Amino acid sequence: MSSESDSGTHTFEITGYSHKKGIGVGSFMRLATFTLGGFDWSVRFYPDGVKEAAKDYVVALLELMSSNTEAQASYVLRFVNQAPQILQLPMQALGSTDILVGASAQGKGLFKSCDVTRFVSLSVPRARFELPGNLCCYIVNDSLKIQCDLTVVRRSRLSEIEVPPCDMMQHFGNLLKEKKGVDVTFLVGGETIQAHRIVLAARSRVFKAEFFGLMRESGTSFVTVEDMQPEVFRALLHFIYNDSLPDMGGLEGNDYRDMMWHLLAAADRYAMDRMKLVCQSAICRNLDVGTVATTLALADQHNCDRLKDACIEFIASPTNKDAVAATQGYANLKRTCPSVFIDLFERNSKISKQR
Repeated sequence: MSSESDSGTHTFEITGYSHKKGIGVGSFMRLATFTLGGFDWSVRFYPDGVKEAAKDYVVALLELMSSNTEAQASYVLRFVNQAPQILQLPMQALGSTDILVGASAQGKGLFKSCDVTRFVSLSVPRARFELPGNLCCYIVNDSLKIQCDLTVVRRSRLSEIEVPPCDMMQHFGNLLKEKKGVDVTFLVGGETIQAHRIVLAARSRVFKAEFFGLMRESGTSFVTVEDMQPEVFRALLHFIYNDSLPDMGGLEGNDYRDMMWHLLAAADRYAMDRMKLVCQSAICRNLDVGTVATTLALADQHNCDRLKDACIEFIASPTNKDAVAATQGYANLKRTCPSVFIDLFERNSKISKQR
């Protein structure tokens, strides 16, 4: 555990002192705010005293301005002697005048926000403060200065301990690889793929209903998955356990695009909303003239509004519009998805007008 401190000296000048008097007991001027040790501080000046019983005192008060906190500090608060030569005068020159010497307050303590009792005050009798002009040390040319020496102890704290990133999904991924505790086997395209019911149910409301809801088949440990390729189902499980798609670096061009289309359909089928967005993002980055119309139909089929908007914007581009219209996918879109085509036509018209 370590403690550090910050120190600083701040001087405040109050001009026109004679005009500041008479503002009333308990009324104060707040001098400039300064920052030290990570806290904001200021000095209050009460020319007519803080309380009625002490109205004949001039008061300066060190105040912690930061909200809802506390600070440990040592301090010296003083009225600055602006005419030190007066204190060097011989006693006969001073006569019976009681010269004020060492107008300061010092110490250390705990300051708390909004707790005036925790603030530090310097009180000086007015009679000893306002001496005749040639004997006044603290008020010169109707101006006085307040100086604050402050040392703030920073909060003690343990050395920082670095916390590694969350590795929960890595552990779940290992669970899938090692096959320990698997309790369900899927039959997909002639292949068997094993997994854990509770993990699947936690990640997909469709699996939850299938294994633990009204549609569950009591006692069965085999589930047949129709209309899905084994590699697509394995990628779906990879996302369920790892929250990320598997590495598909070996797939390029049409093969990569087709896989992403299949994964999007799988994500929609099993209500994997985050996976669905990941797939939309990947497809959106790889739109092209030859397949964008087919992608638009797919986006409409699986309720992918963001991907649908991206496709329409791509098609509506002056550089793409004619080329897309000449594709077989565009012709199929007109024939099989008339509502989508109408939506495309209307939004295309709006975009053209805006341009």
